[in-house]
Amino acid sequence: MFTLINLPYAPDALEPVISAQTVGFHHGKHLQGYVNNLNAALPGSPFEGLPLEEIVRKADGAVFNNAGQILNHNLYFTQFMAPSEGAPSGKLAVQIDRQWGSFDAFQAEFVAKGAGLFGSGWVWLSAQADGSLVITQEPGAHNPVEKGLKPLLTFDVWEHAYYLDYQNRRPDHLKALWSIVNWAEIERRYVE
Repeated sequence: MFTLINLPYAPDALEPVISAQTVGFHHGKHLQGYVNNLNAALPGSPFEGLPLEEIVRKADGAVFNNAGQILNHNLYFTQFMAPSEGAPSGKLAVQIDRQWGSFDAFQAEFVAKGAGLFGSGWVWLSAQADGSLVITQEPGAHNPVEKGLKPLLTFDVWEHAYYLDYQNRRPDHLKALWSIVNWAEIERRYVE
């Protein structure tokens, strides 16, 4: 059985970037719903007892959608802190500079891909097996693990992630998220 992750911060800790009200709905209602739905679908299925990433790689339909959303949201909610360190350091920073030329250029491409994703989904920074980085747009509940990538950083572009705070201003939401990214956590994901 899967459980709702505990937030590593208070519900109001990310304000004004993400309001306590949005955290309450997004974490406490949406993510809890995915956990409940997946737990109801697993008994007697071939996915019962498998780790979440393996379910995402193998399942389809409702099991995939709920497992994917749990995995995505778990990575999303555990990547924030307030205040942020502002920018990556260490091996991740070196690789970003190598591939994009600067952190600003990387941010611009990441936000553009998040703003340009039609409908609902996620924009991801992931690592390939050789350590190189890739930005992908993943619709619906999809996750880069399906492509053999290691997910590092994600911005949720489903409307429930930002609509209470930003209405239809998705690009403004994406730009604001940089100020709460926990770069030490992203670096840990990259080097592990």
